[in-house]
Amino acid sequence: MILLEVVIGDLEFKHPVFLALFLALALAYWGYIRFSGKRLPLFRLSSLSGLEAGPTWRTRIRSTLPWIRLLGLSALILALARPRQTLREERIKAEGIDILMVMDLSSSMLAQDFKPDRLEVSKRVAAAFVDRRPYDRLGLVVFSGEAFAQCPLTTDHAVMKMFLSGLQCGTLEDGTAIGMGLATAVNRIKDSPSKSKVIILLTDGVNNSGYIKPATAAEIAKQFNIRVYTIGVGTIGDALTPVSRRSDGQYIFGLARVEIDEELMRQIARMTGGKYFRATSEEGLEKIYREIDGLEKTEIEVTTLKRYSEAFRTFALAGLLLLLLELVLRQTVVRTIAD
Repeated sequence: MILLEVVIGDLEFKHPVFLALFLALALAYWGYIRFSGKRLPLFRLSSLSGLEAGPTWRTRIRSTLPWIRLLGLSALILALARPRQTLREERIKAEGIDILMVMDLSSSMLAQDFKPDRLEVSKRVAAAFVDRRPYDRLGLVVFSGEAFAQCPLTTDHAVMKMFLSGLQCGTLEDGTAIGMGLATAVNRIKDSPSKSKVIILLTDGVNNSGYIKPATAAEIAKQFNIRVYTIGVGTIGDALTPVSRRSDGQYIFGLARVEIDEELMRQIARMTGGKYFRATSEEGLEKIYREIDGLEKTEIEVTTLKRYSEAFRTFALAGLLLLLLELVLRQTVVRTIAD
């Protein structure tokens, strides 16, 4: 036996064949309306002067009785079709990817070739990337003249985004220690049980500090099968960049040439099986993160389970109450000679 199911909104009808009774109900009511006037009793009256008043409240109620019966029968038909509310459950078995984001916090990240500056745009775009990776563990490493693991690998993406939003330049010794930042990230992710381990390294400068060379850190990443995507942030040419700092900590801005060691970035990506990107605008950076998102797909197995909340009792009770109401009204307050 083939069981058909009909779904309307959140309601699913297990026995939709009974819905065909609506056709019979419609035909019956068409016949009732078509021929009801012909079976009314006739009375001969010598004068109609006493019947000129308008309809009374009884006649108005009586005119609704067929519709009350119609609603009652309709509710019973729906009950026979066995409506039930579908409650879906999804069990997701995901083989997630571990992704560590490594972000440059050197003072040059305050350059204003991005609006309001490179750091704020990088934080905003990175947070959007986090939102697109719901089944992955993500972490955050920051660096300037030194490196620091800001957020360990976690599935709590709200915490990850909280750390991202709080990033500020000047919290670490100034400089650009790309090798230190990459090595710190490798150390944090190398022992992960995940089959796929990824580092996204974002910088806007040239390695000029730290005691670990970027090529050495990339070689270590390669040994642990960690892919590194590198991103260079900054326009082509000159940009309004911090050039010095006052005694009160305020930065002094001036035009300076944007220098990114793109060859080094390509070398790191090539050694680890990743890819190098250059972002010269916010739109470009968004496109890069979307491309990385597409390259690093998470394998997800979704099993959908269905639970039901039976709703036929509500329709059956409503139908019976409506038919009972119609019967009581017809046999009491609006009873006529014809009845």
